[in-house]
Amino acid sequence: MSKAPDDRRPGYLAYPTEMVQADMDLAAARAAGKDKECPDEFNAAKATIDKAYEVYMTCRTEDAIALANKAIEMIKALCPQKYVAPPPPPPPAEPVVLKDINFDFDKATLTKQAVSILRENIATLKANRGIAVRIEGHTCAHGADDYNMRLGDRRAGAVKEFLAKEGKISESRMSTISYGETRLLMPETPTPKNKDSVEAKANRRVHFEAVSR
Repeated sequence: MSKAPDDRRPGYLAYPTEMVQADMDLAAARAAGKDKECPDEFNAAKATIDKAYEVYMTCRTEDAIALANKAIEMIKALCPQKYVAPPPPPPPAEPVVLKDINFDFDKATLTKQAVSILRENIATLKANRGIAVRIEGHTCAHGADDYNMRLGDRRAGAVKEFLAKEGKISESRMSTISYGETRLLMPETPTPKNKDSVEAKANRRVHFEAVSR
């Protein structure tokens, strides 16, 4: 037996502990705002407690305790937390793509078209400060292998210098490498007549490889 709650007086000075506990649990639920959050379920639990007291007054103690225990379970189940689905994962980031530039035969000088493309690449690099870039120098198949390796290096160096001076891109974000004619973009058979073929022009390029810093 437990001391009767104040709002259950006048009446008995004590009631079965289960009934008093149900009253205390209901008061705690009201203090937590559950009477407003789920009023129908709250009122049903309260009515069950009131019924327990009515039954107890008719000397049906076991039935009253059973009702009190039922009310306690009802109170525990009040306003269950609703499942909120987690937000979907963000879409994968689009890869950063920098445009290649091309060169005239046996030149490492930037053309007007190349400068225009490099300015676009500068804007892309400034918008993606978390990436670095590897600048790859390539040549067509004309000329000696060692000469083309040096030519590829000059082309990569010219691009790096432009990005640093024109775009203020930090040199720590850039590296250069020459592949000469070892990585042709298009198959090419060098002859004196085809140095300006579509294939040769495509192979005379600088390619950019964006990498995370």
